[in-house]
Amino acid sequence: MKTKDLIIIFNIILIIIILITTLLPVMLMGREITSNFMYMTLPLQIFMVLLLVCVNIFFFLNYRLFSLLEREDWPALSYYLEQKIYVEGKYSTRKVRLLAGSYLVITDYASVLKLEYKTRSAKPSVIKKNVLVFGAARILNGEQKEAAAFFETYLDKVRGKDKQWVRWFYGFSLLLSGAFSLAESEFLILAASSDDILITGLSAYFLENSIANRSVKADECTAIAKNGKDRVVNAVKNAGGWIKEANRVGTEIHIAIIRKYINEAGNWLFPGNK
Repeated sequence: MKTKDLIIIFNIILIIIILITTLLPVMLMGREITSNFMYMTLPLQIFMVLLLVCVNIFFFLNYRLFSLLEREDWPALSYYLEQKIYVEGKYSTRKVRLLAGSYLVITDYASVLKLEYKTRSAKPSVIKKNVLVFGAARILNGEQKEAAAFFETYLDKVRGKDKQWVRWFYGFSLLLSGAFSLAESEFLILAASSDDILITGLSAYFLENSIANRSVKADECTAIAKNGKDRVVNAVKNAGGWIKEANRVGTEIHIAIIRKYINEAGNWLFPGNK
């Protein structure tokens, strides 16, 4: 369903609620009771009206953005956001992430790095909130060592749900650049202690299949990989649960670029279990 249709439905529902709370008491109750009831419901009615106005203002101010997203017109969306960010100076976290994501979809990695440079100069705090997107651009551009250095810079600066993903992508970048011993250290920690199912499973998968046969600590890698694998299997039960977990965050750019490895890890976690 399109955003426009959702807004129309939302408006209809709110208007119906407002009419019901306003007219129904008049039709069903006496004048005195109605006056008391109207007085009690007045705050709700005011809230509904304000909500209706705010939602419509937000929609009309962002109608162009919503329509471009729905059409998946990435070049036009990129141009629209460039005007908002570069010309109007609106370096919001959401707009910067959308523009970077649009560039990644059309494989314009140089423009992502240009956006990062300009954002760092205009509003550095936005970079920290989009570390995974800017790091992903380096990986996709084949700059694995640069990606590892970039993620390393933010290991202790990112908070919340992205913190473990930044560490995982740091290890992933090291792996891709051939720094297996450094990648091993990161994946050992994540496979053993991460509370994120995808991170645990992916870390265990790479430990077992890419690192153990190159490591002087092969037994430790194998043991921790097995422990991580068991934790994931116990949590999601089957391949369907693993795919559901991946789909839950599948719209994120940093998940999309490793989808191949998520599928490979799923086959390793649940061999023959579709």
